[in-house]
Amino acid sequence: MEPTQSTILVVDDEKNIRLALRRTLEGAGYGVLEAESAEQALETLQAEPVDVGIFDIRLPGMDGLTLLARARELLRDLPVIVVSGHAETDDVVEAIKRGAIDFFPKPVDRDRVLVSVSNALARRALEERVQTLASKERRFSDDMLGESEAMRRLREEIAKVAPTSGRVLILGESGSGKELIAEEVHRLSRRADGPFVKVNCAAIPSELIESELFGHEKGSFSGAANRRRGQFEVAHGGTLFLDEIGDMSLSAQAKVLRALQVGEITRVGSEKAIGVDVRVIAATNKDLEAEVKEGTFREDLFFRLNVVPLQSPPLRDRLQDVPILAERFFLLAARENGLRPKLVAPGVVERLAQYRWPGNVRELRNVCERMVIMSGDRITEKDVPEYVGPRAAAAPAAAAGGADLSRYGEVPLRELRELVERDYILKKLEEQDWNVTQAAQALGVERTNLHKKIKQLGLSRAGRGAPAEADDS
Repeated sequence: MEPTQSTILVVDDEKNIRLALRRTLEGAGYGVLEAESAEQALETLQAEPVDVGIFDIRLPGMDGLTLLARARELLRDLPVIVVSGHAETDDVVEAIKRGAIDFFPKPVDRDRVLVSVSNALARRALEERVQTLASKERRFSDDMLGESEAMRRLREEIAKVAPTSGRVLILGESGSGKELIAEEVHRLSRRADGPFVKVNCAAIPSELIESELFGHEKGSFSGAANRRRGQFEVAHGGTLFLDEIGDMSLSAQAKVLRALQVGEITRVGSEKAIGVDVRVIAATNKDLEAEVKEGTFREDLFFRLNVVPLQSPPLRDRLQDVPILAERFFLLAARENGLRPKLVAPGVVERLAQYRWPGNVRELRNVCERMVIMSGDRITEKDVPEYVGPRAAAAPAAAAGGADLSRYGEVPLRELRELVERDYILKKLEEQDWNVTQAAQALGVERTNLHKKIKQLGLSRAGRGAPAEADDS
């Protein structure tokens, strides 16, 4: 098993120099790309992943100093080492001004080359960690807010599992905060300084998921014009978050299982194993145990992933958290849209806290942003979408009479929720003549989520039986 390779681009018009550097670098375990001109080097930088550049200052055509400037425009974080057989002081000074991090003369000294490359990679890794930490400082874990029992319990579970190497499977509805739970686990882990890489398995076509995860070699399939690192390699030393893993193809599942078992992956079109040190966190809104029984998800992979399951609670089960979430979302929306913070009239938050939020925290945040943008200097009840909770004036009547639930009979609470949800969605669909896009807007949910609900609840224009094809025009 080989370690994940860093790739060095050697640019020199002398073939013997390129050969000497290749032997030195490959002998130390690095991957090497070559270019004999600046123009060829720029083409390579645009087509291949490169971790360090070694540029000769004296090149035919475009010189090495100009190449250095152009390369830094393409890849701002690319560390570049310059080399020259002439070692003019002015050239070296100019190279450092343009961003080169080191210089060594010809003939090349093997040990000096390896030390310089090692320092360049260490510097790049440090800069990436600083950027990662800075990003984390800016990120606010909105879905982790809340004082409900469900959220307190979830934070306790995260605190226990995060410092370990245990794999985590996050279960929960769309929009309930599974991604932020994964980020929190990574942030509190021993890998916090490493990368956090996200892959939405549902958003990638099945024929491309293996290339996305494991990378591919040039020419390995139609359209593979260049070699590409997969997300397992990108996440080396950190955490890989596989969101909506229930939508992954069986063939990709088999390769993920192998990566978890032996700690290595193979790029599409290659037979060479590449070692990866990655903590995998998976998430899904599906019932994976049911998927296993149906044969659409591998049982052995399920057991590998489901070491520590974490449940992301739906917002309807922690409505007491709505006020603190809404307050934060109002402030964030004003800041992100360049607006001054707005006063919120009495009754607004109360209405928000009475709604069931089928789209969960994501829906709440979208509604809060909409109100901030569309309201005047003050957010009032008129700015709250009609479907979100009863108006204050209507509340007494509702409290006095109550909702008529007699037609549902004596059923368990969970079944009653599903029946009411089914009837309400069907009502909105019929109001919009089964235009799913307009119904989704009326419900305050994403269109894709509504499509899933229509299928899940077995809705049709008649309100029963298999779902009919909905008009989405």
